Amino acid sequence: MSLRVAVQMDPLESINIAGDSSFALMLSAQERGHEVFHYDVGSLTLDADDRLIAHACPVRVQRVEGDHFSAGEVRRLDLGRDVDVVLMRQDPPFHMGYITATHLLERIEGETLVVNNPRSVRDAPEKVMVLDYREFMPPTLVTRSVEEVRAFQRRHGAVVVKPIHGNGGKAIFRVPEDGDNLSALFEVFNQTWPEPHMVQPFLPEVASGDKRIVLIDGEVTGAINRKPGEGEFRSNLAVGGSAEATQLSPREQEICAALGPRLKELGLIFVGIDVIGGQWLTEINVTSPTGIVVIDRFNGTDTPARIWDAIESRLG
Repeated sequence: MSLRVAVQMDPLESINIAGDSSFALMLSAQERGHEVFHYDVGSLTLDADDRLIAHACPVRVQRVEGDHFSAGEVRRLDLGRDVDVVLMRQDPPFHMGYITATHLLERIEGETLVVNNPRSVRDAPEKVMVLDYREFMPPTLVTRSVEEVRAFQRRHGAVVVKPIHGNGGKAIFRVPEDGDNLSALFEVFNQTWPEPHMVQPFLPEVASGDKRIVLIDGEVTGAINRKPGEGEFRSNLAVGGSAEATQLSPREQEICAALGPRLKELGLIFVGIDVIGGQWLTEINVTSPTGIVVIDRFNGTDTPARIWDAIESRLG
């Protein structure tokens, strides 16, 4: 089965091919004989005939640092008629531009498979969908109120504050039990973001790692344990964390069994979940999940191929 694949993502010039999941997916598609196009979300146009258009370049990718892609002339693609699959892979932030793109991509449902399903992505930002699974989460507060956080601290001690639509470990702060910098921090958060913020107890278990588990069409395909760097409590690889091979704990297997069927039903083919200390579910990543290159390096697996198997299966 040869497919025409349009990848909606950030500029190819800016990616790190050693660990970029989108690049790995493009390379895998190319190896299967699929034709790959790249476009920027800003080029999306809904024309007067209600056709969704992208100005896209055909691309060839190769694992050569500094010479990792070549692009052809820009083409005007009808995403409903001219391609079989759209990979929605641009990085968050999850803002109104991102949300609008999901509305536009939703209009080609029934013509072209969009991965992940744009309606489900819109309804399931990382730190919101996870709230449906509080039985697996640490105590969690979503608020803009300093007073509510102080009351939460009196019960739980030191806390972590993070933007509810943040990504990559950015702007995550630990507030000590005395909360002496809480008011100043919330002033900055409330001025920077209009939405409420997420507050959770600081989990000492994070020193032992924050596990990224990848599910493809609801099935676990691999995991890595990410450990914080020296002087850090954040374990994200993007902020200096390190990775190691790992196995799932019984609790993590229980979490995946609870999430898997719903993820598949919602058309969330490629998902990465984060679990701290083998027991605390903190995020369900559906917008532009990462980590598959490192997982495959440790486990000798081929996660991009598993993703394309799932996509091709959905296309019949």
